[in-house]
Amino acid sequence: MPATTRRPRRPRRTALAAALCAAVALGATACGPFSDDKPEATGPFGDMSAAQILDKAVATTKAARSLTVDLDTKTTDGPLKGYLSTDVQGRCTGTMTVGATGTAELIRPSEPADKAVYLRFDEAFLKEQSKGEPADVQAAVIKQLKGRWVKTDAKDPDAKDMLDMCDLKKLMADFEQDSAGAVEGAETTVEGRKALVLTLDYKDGEKDTFYVATEGKPYLLRIVTAGGDEPGTVSFSDFDKPVTAKAPAKKDVIDEKSLG
Repeated sequence: MPATTRRPRRPRRTALAAALCAAVALGATACGPFSDDKPEATGPFGDMSAAQILDKAVATTKAARSLTVDLDTKTTDGPLKGYLSTDVQGRCTGTMTVGATGTAELIRPSEPADKAVYLRFDEAFLKEQSKGEPADVQAAVIKQLKGRWVKTDAKDPDAKDMLDMCDLKKLMADFEQDSAGAVEGAETTVEGRKALVLTLDYKDGEKDTFYVATEGKPYLLRIVTAGGDEPGTVSFSDFDKPVTAKAPAKKDVIDEKSLG
């Protein structure tokens, strides 16, 4: 199967978005056992081609009411790890580690988008963000913010990058691609769940490997990207499970408007 050319993607604000390409599979189908036109189809996807499975996969993934994303990837800005649970109502909670150290936590209790978002940064993250400032300024920042949640508006640019990762529809819409050239592989398991392997090779040397659940709803379980500028792994779980995202206790919150 010849390599395909990756369709140009829109500008990406996060490495999580960079890793999310597309793909899940359709539920089991089968031809009638007495068909005169073609042999009986086998396997969980019947006689669907790999490209058809990927195309159907996009629609299936978009239909999820909630999910958890576990990301471990390399970007042009360095390593990035993320773990986020989000749903279509806008609730979102999780963490993101940028670089070798430095972790940010996020809680968005609910929609609409103009409601508050809560961010908390560990000491390593705060030191990195205040790098270059005088020592007394760095110390003041850490003293003021360490261990506390910063309440900010969802429209604030500082919160937007992480919130983009909480938008299920945007995550999928940004990374739909031409499925022509997809190749179906063997069945395997991912975290104990049976999965079908699908691959896409691109002319730039990058390769995506998709792991699609073959039992129950055909959700995408994992994407592994090899080669290219942003190799890494994205795993998916907790499909359609409730997302608990409660605002922190008031004593642990500092309003961004009060910060100097």
